[in-house]
Amino acid sequence: MREDAVKEGDKAPDFELERQDGGLFRLYELLKEKNVVLYFYPKDNTPGCTKQACEFRDQYEAFARLGAEVVGISSDTLESHQKFEAVHHLPFTLLSDKGGRVRSLYGVPRKLLLLPGRVTYIIDQTGTVRYVFDSMNKPLEHVSTALEVLKTISHERNTQNV
Repeated sequence: MREDAVKEGDKAPDFELERQDGGLFRLYELLKEKNVVLYFYPKDNTPGCTKQACEFRDQYEAFARLGAEVVGISSDTLESHQKFEAVHHLPFTLLSDKGGRVRSLYGVPRKLLLLPGRVTYIIDQTGTVRYVFDSMNKPLEHVSTALEVLKTISHERNTQNV
């Protein structure tokens, strides 16, 4: 990870990007309602990214039960995201980060100096980054790790409300 990268315990930088439906997405608007699993991935329709997106899709109900929303970000175009979403029936938001402004804001590293990295951030409703998972070669672990962290957050919240 880069030295300036967002780390566990940091406040997640707010940002605004266009959604695949053409509307605007703002991180802190969503955080008013839910925890967020924000995942940066290299490219639509590549083997690892497709596996990862489909695993997030298959586990989407579990994320919803844990009070979380999944949001994927890559530098692909809105049109690419729309096709990717339609082909794989993705129930979550994909955002187009043309030029990599948000990727840079979070300090997501490049791999082999060329490929955009694969990093997942678990952000609680206070805007605090609770966990960061950085692994290019383990796309499915991003999903299982996110679920485990969210279970911990949910358990903490439930014990505080007792």
